[in-house]
Amino acid sequence: MSPLLRTLPALGLWAHWLIIASAIAQQPSSTYFLQEIKRDIPLPAEAGKEIIGLFNLHGLPIVVTSQGIFQLVGGHWHTLVVTSKVLTGTVDRKGEIWIATETELTSGTGKKIALPKRREGEEIRCLAAGAENQLHLGTNLGIYSWDGGWRQETFPRTLQVNAIAVDNKDRLWVATMDGLWLQDRKKWIDLDTHMMAVGHERRYYALLSDQDGTDMYFSSEWAVGRISDDGNHWVARGNDGLPFGPATVIHQGGDGLWLGTLRGAVQKGETWRYYAGKRWLPTDQVTAILSLENGKTWIGTSDGLSEISNLPMTLERKADSIERVIEARHNRLGLVNRSKLRTPGDLSTSYMDNEDNDGLWTACYLIAQCYRYAVTKSPEAKEKATRTFEVLERLETVSGISGYPARSYARAEDTVTPSRSPHQKIWHPSPDGKWQWLDDTSSDEITGHVYSVSLYHDLVADDLGKNRAANLIDRIVTHILDNDYHLIDFDGLPTRWGIWHPDSLNHSPNWMFERGLNSLQILSFLKTAHRLTQTPRYEQVYQTLVDSHGYLENARFAKVTAPFDISHSDDILNFFPYYNLLRYLPEDHLDYPVYKASLVRTWQAVRSDRMPVWNVFASALLKMDADIQPALEEIQSFPIDLISWRMENSHRWDLRKDYLAHRTLRDQADRAIPSQEGNISRWNTNPKLMDSGDGGLTEDSGTYFLVAYWMGRYFGYWE
Repeated sequence: MSPLLRTLPALGLWAHWLIIASAIAQQPSSTYFLQEIKRDIPLPAEAGKEIIGLFNLHGLPIVVTSQGIFQLVGGHWHTLVVTSKVLTGTVDRKGEIWIATETELTSGTGKKIALPKRREGEEIRCLAAGAENQLHLGTNLGIYSWDGGWRQETFPRTLQVNAIAVDNKDRLWVATMDGLWLQDRKKWIDLDTHMMAVGHERRYYALLSDQDGTDMYFSSEWAVGRISDDGNHWVARGNDGLPFGPATVIHQGGDGLWLGTLRGAVQKGETWRYYAGKRWLPTDQVTAILSLENGKTWIGTSDGLSEISNLPMTLERKADSIERVIEARHNRLGLVNRSKLRTPGDLSTSYMDNEDNDGLWTACYLIAQCYRYAVTKSPEAKEKATRTFEVLERLETVSGISGYPARSYARAEDTVTPSRSPHQKIWHPSPDGKWQWLDDTSSDEITGHVYSVSLYHDLVADDLGKNRAANLIDRIVTHILDNDYHLIDFDGLPTRWGIWHPDSLNHSPNWMFERGLNSLQILSFLKTAHRLTQTPRYEQVYQTLVDSHGYLENARFAKVTAPFDISHSDDILNFFPYYNLLRYLPEDHLDYPVYKASLVRTWQAVRSDRMPVWNVFASALLKMDADIQPALEEIQSFPIDLISWRMENSHRWDLRKDYLAHRTLRDQADRAIPSQEGNISRWNTNPKLMDSGDGGLTEDSGTYFLVAYWMGRYFGYWE
């Protein structure tokens, strides 16, 4: 491992990724992709935070804020002009920057032009440079032009001017709240009367003359488009992929067209991208955009400046970085789960608390380490896998109940947080008095333990470890069978979700939803226990459940699909059992085709979710391409900022609402929202939810990425 990478835990996020990019650059690879990174650009104190405009002069970025003009040179800010209440700005054809206040125009070199006397209630809205020595000032009542003196342009009527642009023929284009206007040969042409579609509603917000001035970009109430001299016009609306508008900023960059709106930034390259929320911006009101060299883009907002860049990355380096994040902030006594932030978005305030499903998420981390070791034979991966297996062992031993893993544990002296679940869960002391543990263990924990521990047995453990792993599985499954297919809690009663009994699954309406799911689980538990221990009892019980209670047919329909209620939280409990059933059963076994058909059905049900881990599961177990390319695209684009920011998409134009309501009654889209634009949480959440996140109060561990990546590596799908 590069010595540079060992320094990461002590560094900030931006420095962290610069070091990784540097390390990658030193090791040429054909597996590069471009990872989007965001960083906040600090401004000098006197600049304030409200960005008015962004410009590039002679290769150096210029920032106009409400307090003046500031230039970044060699990483240091230089103050060109300090004033107050800057309203707008532009750059003239000589490369001089101009800003407008309520009383005057001021240039970056100190020139001043007093503004014309304006009418009562007339407010400055925009400034544009025209032919040599010409400046055009737009207000809510019209236009004034300067060429050594001020004159008021004569419009057919009073118009609110939002933007002005000049083309290569020195014609004036004006976007107003009552039409798109063109001044040609000193005559004003109302393009909406003669040319524009009625759907623009005569309301226009931004203009941009392209680099050579032959084309004019515009934004209207519901669209963005281009008017071209050569007739190669185009327009894009929500149905064409435009995420939101109207655009109040239009910028042409080397990587495509950028748009700024009141609710985020939009990039139109080969595909549409939407940037909103604090994952990408200080605030969503975008006021200016500037493309820099090396694929960097500055986005100015009403509350600060952010930079989005694309750094060369490999998936393995990305995985290595997430490992370091986990070690730094997501390891509580060996339990791996998300962390919490006392101050929203501030990683320095990170802390860990017990959670109800610590056992399941720790098992998922073990899964990732098992595949990692199988691929790399890394001593670190083996050490982490062994350490995490021992944590799962401890979850069982701290309860003092053979075969009963706790949901979570803590030291005896630790302060624990009461469960937030509607089903009561209680903390108990361990038999040795050194620990305390959380009861009401769920099928989630059992499913995670059985899959991850068997994987540890097969891929990582030495002979002693194999024996310990087999014994742990043996105790868990024996507990379930000895207690008549129940998980029996501290009080001698079944836990809320630890039920696999035929009477419940086959005859109780309360278990209709879980009938196929829990049948699949217990059959997988039994096959796994038999494979690891060779105890005949497990095979005998398996056959009884299949022959006498119809569990195999139940399992055929394990995934509940529409028109019934859909549970994304059960997808883990659905997919994990398939792995051992299809791995341990020979293909000529009578039951094998049923499990395969069940997995095909389950895969089709979740296919539109674009969850990489399920794509990999289905591809590996069905021996087919179950959308591996979309899975690769998703893990490549998976954000490196793992904070659960509030991400809102319900206002978007390009997303259609699915009126078959989500189980939480929250709005969902008819397609998965990419993780960089929506929810980066784990695979048990709905990726189609329009609005998600907790406002920056938690940071995910990234285990979701690690399992998908290393499992994909194990089966040879990438790198």
